[in-house]
Amino acid sequence: MLRLKDRVAIVTGGASGIGKAIAETFAREGAAVVIGDVREDPKEGGCSTLEEIQKMGGKGAFLHADVAKWNDVDALVSLAVERFGKLDVMVNNAAIGVGKALLDTTEEEWDRVIDVNMKGVFLGCKRAIQQMLTQELIGEVRGRIVNISSQHGMISSPRNFAYGVGKSGVVYMTRQVASDYAEDGIICNAVAPGRILTGKPMDPGDPLTYSRSRTPMPRLGRPQDVANAALFLASDEATFMTGHNLMVDGGWMAS
Repeated sequence: MLRLKDRVAIVTGGASGIGKAIAETFAREGAAVVIGDVREDPKEGGCSTLEEIQKMGGKGAFLHADVAKWNDVDALVSLAVERFGKLDVMVNNAAIGVGKALLDTTEEEWDRVIDVNMKGVFLGCKRAIQQMLTQELIGEVRGRIVNISSQHGMISSPRNFAYGVGKSGVVYMTRQVASDYAEDGIICNAVAPGRILTGKPMDPGDPLTYSRSRTPMPRLGRPQDVANAALFLASDEATFMTGHNLMVDGGWMAS
């Protein structure tokens, strides 16, 4: 049985990497998926996320959207509702980093990272909840939010100051939203990835040898690992869970 049959989801940053894996996994499980990103072509190359969804016979749409802009986030939610009738799941995944320590980070770099990584999640949660509160309960739930945080929202992010601060804000927002809107049937959880191998360029000064040495499991993460966790939190299987930050890190934080 498809775990997201007849559900409608938005995935921000859904063109590449973790977001692409989430969007395609949701579509395979029966969801109509609206992809929001500042680019449509995957960083890894190959077919776009929407093309992959259409090839598998799924329903989807793409909208060029900067999550740091309210009008773009509003347009994403409006498109989901106009095209597919509702919004069941909001995945706030879009994120960037500059790979710099505090003294090397410019004000402009700080502003942009915080705009995308923290303000983008704030706007995504706010606009999604506005819509979800207009919808009827399905069982105990009106809608689910899945934020993509990071292990570096709980421990330092070496030479990536703004990124770590932004992700720590995502962890906090997840708890606050969960607490404030639980009685309204809004469920909000997060997935905290460890080192995930994607098609993006490797951060300078963070070699894979270090990540492997910190990860107890005998491999580093894959986008599908995060997508599987997001699928669980987006599905009806995640019962009596809200405000949780689910680690997908191969045991990094346990060691």
